[in-house]
Amino acid sequence: MLISSYNKDALGDVLIVTTGQATASEQAVTQAGDVVAIFRQDNQELVGVNLFHAQDNLPDLTGAGQVFLNENQVDEFNGLLQKAGVKSELVADLTPKFVVGQVLSLKEHPNSDHLHIAQVDVGAAEPLQIVCGAPNIGENQKVVVALVGAMMPDGKIIWPGELRGIKSLGMICSARELGLKNAPAKRGILVLDHQAEVGSAFDFDYQL
Repeated sequence: MLISSYNKDALGDVLIVTTGQATASEQAVTQAGDVVAIFRQDNQELVGVNLFHAQDNLPDLTGAGQVFLNENQVDEFNGLLQKAGVKSELVADLTPKFVVGQVLSLKEHPNSDHLHIAQVDVGAAEPLQIVCGAPNIGENQKVVVALVGAMMPDGKIIWPGELRGIKSLGMICSARELGLKNAPAKRGILVLDHQAEVGSAFDFDYQL
């Protein structure tokens, strides 16, 4: 997993890279030059890197918010990690994380009176199981799915999780959660036109 964010106006020239999930109490931090590496204490897994003077170290770095490092930038980054003594190697990931899905089936959550367990086709080999509490969800709908590894517009990262004991591998999104213009204030997921292609990347210029 490789999730990168950059906001020079708010945080200065620092690239924040997330490679895994860990709580604050489980983290160990090392620094060598401009590289701050964050590891899980229990298994030494690299879960994040903060790169200071990011534009000096990665001259082609642009954007604000979530940014997607290309293969050349990842190669440069891996060279910096190696010099800093970090053995982990990053792999570029340019696959879309917000995709069109289709709700294949729904069943009631056994431990909730409002949650549903959805099986959702996202164009992969197998459907994803996603727990959803939206009041307007229904079978056969085309929806927007934030896959595991997606960064929401508010900075939240989608991880594998459980809701009341049931595994959930993604999130079915509302227009407001996607940060779309003219998003309604009322609760409910965004339901797309049935012509939307399952598995295709969601277009954030979508007109409501």
